[in-house]
Amino acid sequence: MSESQDLQELLEWLDSHIDYERVAPTRRSIPTLLSMEEMATLLGNPEQAYPVIHVTGTNGKGSTSTIATALLVTMGLSVGTYTSPNLERVAERIALGGLPISDEALRESLERLRLLDGILQEAPTRFELLTMAAFDAFADAAVEVAVFEVGLGGSWDSTNIATGQVAVITNVGLDHVEVLGDTVEAIATDKAGIIKQGATVVLGDEQPSVREIVEQRAREVAAGPVLMINRDFMVTRNDVAVGGRLIEVTTPYGTYEDLFLGLNGAHQAINAAVALTAVEAFFGRTLPDEVVEATLDRVKMPARLEVMGRSPLVVLDGAHNVHGATALAAAIAEGFSVSGSTTLVTGMLRGRDPVAMLEAFRAIGVSRVIACAPVTPRALHTDELADAARSIGLTVETADSIEQACERAVGAAGADDLVVVAGSLYLAGAARGTLARLCRDA
Repeated sequence: MSESQDLQELLEWLDSHIDYERVAPTRRSIPTLLSMEEMATLLGNPEQAYPVIHVTGTNGKGSTSTIATALLVTMGLSVGTYTSPNLERVAERIALGGLPISDEALRESLERLRLLDGILQEAPTRFELLTMAAFDAFADAAVEVAVFEVGLGGSWDSTNIATGQVAVITNVGLDHVEVLGDTVEAIATDKAGIIKQGATVVLGDEQPSVREIVEQRAREVAAGPVLMINRDFMVTRNDVAVGGRLIEVTTPYGTYEDLFLGLNGAHQAINAAVALTAVEAFFGRTLPDEVVEATLDRVKMPARLEVMGRSPLVVLDGAHNVHGATALAAAIAEGFSVSGSTTLVTGMLRGRDPVAMLEAFRAIGVSRVIACAPVTPRALHTDELADAARSIGLTVETADSIEQACERAVGAAGADDLVVVAGSLYLAGAARGTLARLCRDA
């Protein structure tokens, strides 16, 4: 059997485990950390082999993790990064030096995990196996630091067997309420569970209740300092520019002026400030200006306000909740105005508020909505999404697939029109290849 066939067999084995990304858990069915702890013990506790920067938050944790990784790589460190979900390939989740792990390395880690299958007291979930594969692969690669993005919440997330030297909470909003609780305070309490003894905490949220909960958790576990946005660090300039932002950031260690950030949207400047502060906290000092300048200039994030085509203008984003949709709409209004009409291709997951998300998109002048369903059992039914659009006066049609929706939108758009594709990371991942083809052929 070839290595590629062997890997495919292992991925099928991985997919045979319960997948809470496809079937959302409830409060009663959220896994404990027992499976993770048992696997870690049997593998020699790989999560203890390197320092960790641990990142959670309702929005922005993927971008923050990516920017932090890029800064660490530019500083000359070997870096492992774990993020989720993937857009197109499983290997995207487990990165070394900012690039997806090789098929061989992924195969080796999954093979080691498969050997544990018959001796574990409790069957692990698919996400737990992927998380442990990341811990194992990073130990095998002898990384000098790992950046772990939380999958869901914090306290009971599979990544939380690690003890982060730096604990990052980007922000807290109402999302996954069926799992984490239906108040900001309940969700903040869950996310604050990543804060461990001695950790420096970086908080990108200004809500007083969130700050109080985070500081209380830090005191309870004897964590290190809590660095808060607009108190200990801040964005002092945040202007739109061609292809990104012009920003200035002040941190506890210094000020970085006249930076170009190669990401679109004012919210990305906040993510950059959080990431920069986290990496400074890791080193315990300021970073060289040339490192910060070079890193932010070239950082890119797929499916985060990603421009897929220029004529018509086609923008792809993974906004998947009201907070994300609002940030996306603000970014488009600021930096992507067009003289023509705007079409929204959207598909969402159950548990979201489709009316509130569509209201956010309507603010950018959407004249046409094409509703479709992400390829997951958690997808909101297309007819339900269409009904939500009609209820607020939007013109809507449905498509049988994401590919069909994108083809209709781009095919009917004129050179001065705008097509926005957003509503779920699952939608964005599935649409990305189709949009690349359509825009290339246009």
